[in-house]
Order: sequence, then C-alpha cells, then structure tokens
Amino acid sequence: MFLTDELLKWRSEFPILEKTVYLISHSLGAMPRATFERLHDYAEAWATRGERAWAEGWWEMPVTLGDEVARIIGANAGTVVMHQNVSICQSLILSCFDPQPKRNKIVYSELNFPSVMYVYEAHARDGRLRIETVKSDDGITVSLERMLAAIDEETLLVPISHVLFKSAYLQDARAITERAHEVGARVVLDTYQSAGTVPFSVKDLNVDFACGGSVKWLCGGPGAGYLYVRPDLQSKLEPRTTGWMAHEAPFAFESEMRYAPNITRFLHGSPSIPALYAAESGYRLINEIGVRQIRQKSVRQTSRLIELAEEAGFRVTSPHNAAERGGTITVAAEHAGAMTKELIRREFIVDYRPGAGVRISPHFYTKDEELELIIREMKTIRDTRAYAEHETAGAAF
Repeated sequence: MFLTDELLKWRSEFPILEKTVYLISHSLGAMPRATFERLHDYAEAWATRGERAWAEGWWEMPVTLGDEVARIIGANAGTVVMHQNVSICQSLILSCFDPQPKRNKIVYSELNFPSVMYVYEAHARDGRLRIETVKSDDGITVSLERMLAAIDEETLLVPISHVLFKSAYLQDARAITERAHEVGARVVLDTYQSAGTVPFSVKDLNVDFACGGSVKWLCGGPGAGYLYVRPDLQSKLEPRTTGWMAHEAPFAFESEMRYAPNITRFLHGSPSIPALYAAESGYRLINEIGVRQIRQKSVRQTSRLIELAEEAGFRVTSPHNAAERGGTITVAAEHAGAMTKELIRREFIVDYRPGAGVRISPHFYTKDEELELIIREMKTIRDTRAYAEHETAGAAF
C-alpha cells in the first residue's frame, strides 16, 4: 500500500472534504470531526461545573495544550504556552528586552509576514529600535548570505519566518540562529507555515523563541497561538507584556508582580478557553500521524502539483527544490485573483495573495486525483475566460 493510501484513512475525520476540493491548509486547515465534541465538552463544563471548571482543567490548559504543541515542534514539555495569536507572542518577546544604543537593531526580510513586521515597526516609532530589512531579489527567496551579513553585534532580535507565506520558501533557520548567537543576538522563529508539515526541532535548531498558531497545518482553528521559550532563558527574562497568569501566586492577588519561575511567566491575562478546546483535536491527529510521514506525502504531492501546473502552461513561483519548499505551491497566473474567486465558487478551495498568485496546499488528507482536478479546473477557467466576472477581485481570504 502506498503512503498516500495509509494517510487517507484519516480523511473521513474532516467533514468539509466530503463536498469540496480543499487545498488551503496553508491558510485554514480542515476542521476535525472531533472538534464538535470538544466544543460541546467546553459548553458542558461551563454549564454544569461553572466556576469550578477553572480548577478542573481550564487554568492549566495554556500549559497542557502547549505540551501537545511541543511534541510537534520538537520541544520539551514545559517550554510552550498558548496565546491568542502570533502578534501577541512577538510583542511579549519584545517586551523582555531593553534596547541599548549599541544593541537595538531588528533584522528581518521584506518577505516576513506583514503582521509580524507591524509589531516591530510600531515599537520602533519611539526611536529606541531600528529595523534593517533584508531585500529579496526575486520576491520568492531571501539570500542567506545577505541575511547573515545583516546580523551584527548591534542586533538585538532576528524575527524570521521558517517558511515564507508568499512562496513557501524554507529558510535556513539553523544557519541564521548560529550567526545570531555568534554576535549575541536572539532569534524568534515564526513556525506558523512549517509546524505540522515540515519536521524540525526547536531544540536542535537552538532557537531562543518560536511562535505560531493553529489555524493552518495544525487544523486547530483560530485563537490558539503558541510560544516556545528556550529553557535556559525562562528564568532570566521578565516580560513587560504580562498579566496575572504570569504571577508566581496569581490567586494571592498581590499588588506587586512576582514572576513565576517557569514557562508560565510568559503568559499574561486570562486565556481563550474555547479556542484551546477547539485546537486540541488537530494537535492530537498531527501527533498520531507524525510530521515526518506528513512531510513525505507533502513533498510528493507538491512536486506533482508543480509538474501538472507547468504542463498546463502555468508558472510556479515556489522553489522547485523540495528541500527549500514548505507544503504550499504558488502559481503566478494572469488574473490570479479572479481565477481564485471562480475556483472557490466551484468548490475548489484555494486562495490568492498579491505578489504570489494562487496558493495551493495539499495536506495528509488530500487525494492524488485532487491535484489533477485543481490544475485542470484552473486551465479550464483560464482558457474559457470564466474568471472575467471576478476581475476586480483582491485577496480571496
């Protein structure tokens, strides 16, 4: 039996796959059937246990669920906590540091995810931080040599995307981390587009921080971000973005902050409990299947997509070398935004990003024939100009 057939045994766990060609896990992974039950469990606990639910699991969920994420990203238990989103995680990390005139530079590429750049740009407005943006020559990749050259003794933080959202280019996080540590800088690795489809270990990479969310490959839905902090840094840093969950004795209700001695010092206010319930089923499935198996299928299917797209006359803007590519391929087609609108109308669920094109991502639950179906449909829409009624379209989602 082929690997793809083995992984397809999980396909029935995702209701949306019964009536759509769902190739958008880079944006919103399909919802597991078990999520219905977990959200019912949340409602039942609130309805029947009330206030007692906090002591019966809710309070610990940012850590217990973080431990599930830790298994996916190659971290130890007790090193990951849950947050609402990556913007909060990045802001919290930045709040741990006091920029100095000789250590105040932030280095990232122009292909970083925009909301991450918004965080640092906002904090740089008072002049205490300065940002060096590394340019891309092709809008698809970032020169490793240029990234390494930009990181110097004045660099404070290097917040990078492990996989670039526009092209699925897989950056060399190890080399960047080694260079940052040589000069005393810290690395914040955004694993949103890699966790769950690209095997890696934050321990092996030796990154200082990692963050991401559950919306995409983890099939956990919105509102459940995660933050990894390297164990040796946990007791050294004191986040100024904080709240009562970071206190050593939160229910003492003291007027002064005493940081918890462990990963919980990187929490802040009350967590979004419903989002944590919703996310759990996806994590468990990813851990049961294993990211290495998912990656093997992903490489095979994305490679096949590239072949099919180019045979149909489309230009693929993702790296052709699988070792440099995450789980998505991007297709630069004329009228790509309008084409995407028409695809969605026909129940082929993909998306479009300006400067990237149509983004297509098979996951472990994708059938091989769906790869042929999506490219065939794109070709038909192009050749018949069926996209014409959507020509003013922007991003699909």
